[in-house]
Order: sequence, then structure tokens, then C-alpha cells
Amino acid sequence: MVENQRTIVLTGGSRGIGHATIKRFWNADWRVITCSRQPFPKDHPGRVSPESYVQIDLGNRKELMAGIEKIRKRLEGVPLNALVNNAAISPKGEAGKRLGSIETETSMWDHVFQVNFFAPMMLARGLIKELEMGRGSIVNITSIAGSRVHPFAGSAYATSKAALSALTREMAADFGPYGVRVNAISPGEIETSILSPGTEELIKHIPLRRLGEPDEVAEIIYFLCSEKASYISGAEIHVNGGQHV
Repeated sequence: MVENQRTIVLTGGSRGIGHATIKRFWNADWRVITCSRQPFPKDHPGRVSPESYVQIDLGNRKELMAGIEKIRKRLEGVPLNALVNNAAISPKGEAGKRLGSIETETSMWDHVFQVNFFAPMMLARGLIKELEMGRGSIVNITSIAGSRVHPFAGSAYATSKAALSALTREMAADFGPYGVRVNAISPGEIETSILSPGTEELIKHIPLRRLGEPDEVAEIIYFLCSEKASYISGAEIHVNGGQHV
């Protein structure tokens, strides 16, 4: 690690918004530690190394707690400047069908909330000492689906993101005295490899008449983790081309 280099821990960095965020922070010479439930792939592209990669199953609380200790060991006592909770799951039915509140099994609700809601809270609490040392920034990735019924996002996903929005406000109040800022970013329809069929039809309802790019979300994440956002906490920024208005 380079002396005085700033460090970020990010979940869900293998594609889409997460991967774009990793590249944005690399370009600013940050040390990036990524988390995934998969073992480190030997043919991993780019600058990700086994030393900057932590295997964690966010859906398993016991493994998550063990994973937090792995992250702390990787940090080796240095401050943590940013934690980005980007990983999330959105289960679908057959042929990508939206799963509503009636047909979603209770066990699925439990799993979705563990990954999308409890894991961000547990990571933040587990790394609070390192975040305090770095006067860090926590960014929770919520969703436009958390504030309205979405044609593709299921009920469990949507309500977990609504809960994460509320949690962001609570965390801002609780972590603030430690010098840690907590904010959320709520993306709308972003051009990624996992878009649901029919997303193009939503463009006519977006004031800017286009999908967003992962890089556009990554820029706002970077801003919230920078000194330029030093007095912003408890906010949720909508990155959706005006779709929420």
C-alpha cells in the first residue's frame, strides 16, 4: 500500500455500477478492496489481486461476520475512507417475471433482506473503528424501486431498498458523532448487462429520454466519498434522468 493512500471497501464490484465505481476510484489512486461470494478468479482482469479481494457470502450472517474480520486484517490498522454497499439481489420468477408480495416465499424475503439490508448495516458496524479513523464516507446504493411500484423489481427487492433508504438516515444520525458521513444513491434505469426485457419501453417515461450509464452513477459515488462532500450526510441522491419527478 502506498503511504497516505485512501482506501475503499466495495461490495458487488464484478459488473455494472460496481465495476464502474472500482475503475473510478482506481483512476484517483485509491486502494480498492472488493468483496464477492465467489472465490478469487485466477483470470481476473484489471488491477484486482488476491490481496484486494475478500470472499464473503453476504447472505450468510456467520460468514459475513468472519468476512468482516478478513477485511479488518487486510486493512492492517490503516484508516478506511469509504464503504460502498452496492451488492444486492433481485429474484425473478420464470422467464424473468416480477415476483410480487403474494407469490414470494418467506424464505426468499429473508434472503433478500439479509443481502440488501442487513449486510450493509453489519459491514458498517463491523468496520466502524476503521471508518472513524478515516473520517470515512458510507454510500448505500438504494433504488428508484424503493419509492414506487416498479414493473420489473419484485416486492422483496423494492421493500428492502426502501428500508435501506430509511436506514441511511438513521445511520447518518448514529455515525455522525464518529465523524462518519452516510448517504445513499438511488439509481433509476442504468444501462448494464442485466437489464430486464422491456426496459427500453421505460425510456419514454424518463424526462431525459435515455438510460443512465454506470459511469454516471460512479461519479456521484466518488463525489460523496470525496472532501467536496464533507458536509453532506443523510442525503439520498436520485440518479435517474428525472424519472422520479
